[in-house]
Amino acid sequence: MDVPSKCIAALIVALTVFVVGCGREEEVTMDPPAVTIYTANAAEVPIYREWVGQTKGSFNVDIRARVEGFVQAITYKEGSEVVAGQTLFKIDPSAYVAYVNQARARLAEAQAAQARSLKDVVRYQALVQENAISAQEYEAAVALNNATTASVAAANAALQRTQLDLSYCNVTSPISGLASIAKFGAGSLVGRGDATLLATVSKLDPIRVTFNLSEKEFLDYLRSAANGSASSMPVELRLADGSTWPHIGKLVVADNAIDPLTGTLRVEAEFSNPGGFLRPGLFGRVLVMIEKRPNAIVIPARAISELQGQTRVAVVKNNIVGYRNIETGDRIGGAIVVTAGLVAGEQIIVDGLQKIQEGLPVRATPSKVTLDSLLKTN
Repeated sequence: MDVPSKCIAALIVALTVFVVGCGREEEVTMDPPAVTIYTANAAEVPIYREWVGQTKGSFNVDIRARVEGFVQAITYKEGSEVVAGQTLFKIDPSAYVAYVNQARARLAEAQAAQARSLKDVVRYQALVQENAISAQEYEAAVALNNATTASVAAANAALQRTQLDLSYCNVTSPISGLASIAKFGAGSLVGRGDATLLATVSKLDPIRVTFNLSEKEFLDYLRSAANGSASSMPVELRLADGSTWPHIGKLVVADNAIDPLTGTLRVEAEFSNPGGFLRPGLFGRVLVMIEKRPNAIVIPARAISELQGQTRVAVVKNNIVGYRNIETGDRIGGAIVVTAGLVAGEQIIVDGLQKIQEGLPVRATPSKVTLDSLLKTN
């Protein structure tokens, strides 16, 4: 055999060894893929509806200047709790003190005129009986006395009005709550031409959360209200950091009309807020449990896939994979309610879906996920 023939023979032997080796390695890697399975459960599950809401005080009062003047002092700590009747702002009272003194002088003048006219009436009454004066003179004295009495009443009302204006120089809070930062500082002219907004006081315990219902959701709410269950629906609040507010709320009020621009109805829920921890303006998720559904089949949401518009899961029976089309309903936390296509006790694949093929075996390991952990709505 010449040299080229020997080289060709050696190359054929090497290729044969390589092909045989590859075939053996392929046989080694044909073990069934490992997957994690979950056994579908039938249980009573809470069904929630969810909306985005925003917190607001249960009472919000705008503190406004009711008289014109310069702010002399801000007498509260901005952003702190205040009590009903506490003075928040002082407006320069100088002009209103002068108005009160002027009104008092006019009242005294009217009272003196009324006293003189009353004496004339008493004196003229005796004289007219003796025919010393005419009846017309007596009647004129009585009319004058009536006019001076009315002047006293008008002067007294003017005094009360000026005293009221003077009292408005001490701007107080009508409710207890959390006061906002002042809109104006000391030295600012307020109250000219309008009732200037100085600050806002909000009652924070309880606190309210506003959210909007669609027309369909509102109709469902009305039906619940008709059988008395709406007011007892527990309301949960999820904060922006993902935490759950520890106090369960309740629905307290709905607006009187659907907003024609959005087609929604504003609804408010109320929550206990000890210490005023929650502030107005916070966003969160409002969850209302509308029913408890018995014998619902629930599975992990991640077990579901879609193919050509069909929702399906991979079912394992005798370690063989088969795809099953299903119909789904509400989502609760990490779980999906299956309304058709599965029965309790069937095993589905939750992890390893990318490695399986229909009709081929798998090595199944039970999932450690529990039903309770799936139903958490955080």
